[in-house]
Amino acid sequence: MESVKNSVLAINGGSSSIKFSIYKIEETAVQLFSGEIENIGLGNTKFHASNGITNQKTIQNIKATDHTEAANFLIDWLEKQEEIISVRAIGHRIVQGMKHSEPELITNELLDELKKISAYDPDHLPGEIKLIEVFKKRHPKLTQIACFDTSFHTTMPSVAKMLSIPRRYLTMGIQRYGFHGLSYAYLMEELKRITGSEPAKCRVILAHLGSGASLAAVKDGKSIDTSMGFTPTSGLPMGTRTGDLDPGVAWYLLQNEKLTPKQFSHLINHESGLLGISETSSDMRELLKIANSNQPSANSCKEAIELFCYQTKKWIGSFTAALGGIDTLVFSGGIGENAPEIRTQICSGLQFLGIELDENKNLKNESIISTENSNVCVRVIKTNEELMIARAVCNLMNYPIKN
Repeated sequence: MESVKNSVLAINGGSSSIKFSIYKIEETAVQLFSGEIENIGLGNTKFHASNGITNQKTIQNIKATDHTEAANFLIDWLEKQEEIISVRAIGHRIVQGMKHSEPELITNELLDELKKISAYDPDHLPGEIKLIEVFKKRHPKLTQIACFDTSFHTTMPSVAKMLSIPRRYLTMGIQRYGFHGLSYAYLMEELKRITGSEPAKCRVILAHLGSGASLAAVKDGKSIDTSMGFTPTSGLPMGTRTGDLDPGVAWYLLQNEKLTPKQFSHLINHESGLLGISETSSDMRELLKIANSNQPSANSCKEAIELFCYQTKKWIGSFTAALGGIDTLVFSGGIGENAPEIRTQICSGLQFLGIELDENKNLKNESIISTENSNVCVRVIKTNEELMIARAVCNLMNYPIKN
């Protein structure tokens, strides 16, 4: 008897990680498994997985020098789980989708297109393409769906997409795209579910703050601007990424430090941000711990934290201007969801915008952390990109599902 194909596998490939979840599609998506392979290619690669039904956990060190090796390990592991036979389709997070505005079936033509634009995001796209190819080789009959991180921001007006370089480059696709779109789409769906109404008339600023960090301005339910631009390196300073950088710095380093383009890319993507300023760590939890200690690096860690919060505050201010005001501010991502000290520092001084935190609620990471008198509702919402991928797959393939 043939098994019932009623599950979706969501794959969220990062530059050095692969997150995954299997969802059983009933009236809603029920998580059967979730897990992650982290530190791919960094010599200390770890695999961990959790059974959503039994809560059984698996943690082990593995060998994975690249995404191909990591993907093969993941498939080997999945094939040992009974649930894999029920998987009907695989959804992949694709960071750069250019002008693709909806999830799409992955065909040879789409795969060729992604390969052609892989230079637009060399830190993510090549690894994501390898994941697709490995699953295609190992399980050729499984349908694969591309869910583009840039889709959420295709509604931005032209003025928010333009870069002030010669117009001829626009025809080459060099423009501001924005990222973290799957997270933002999920947050907007959650906002609708929580409030019980369409946030169409609301002016919302979404802050996805993690090792990768960005903000989005949403008006009438649509993205009108975002902090990341042509690549996920731009915008806020992040764990290891610079955020916005004066182009003159690039020219200076290439000319005077004799950096090659590859070395410069590594510098701005893997040596900068919180890690570069603190010279200690890219992990906000570690920085907060050291900043409150007597360690020699305490001051540099404080400065890294201050820069992150200062820049986030500036983006909130600029997006409030773009929106013509603000009704709701949402914190999400690993830092946004779990670091009350950071939320306090970001919101400090924003009372003139109508933002007023209740510190007791903030310290407890409650769902609403603003005071009753605050003109702006400040929320903490846990994001879930893998669930958003599963929902997108179900919608594309006409599986009945409730959000």
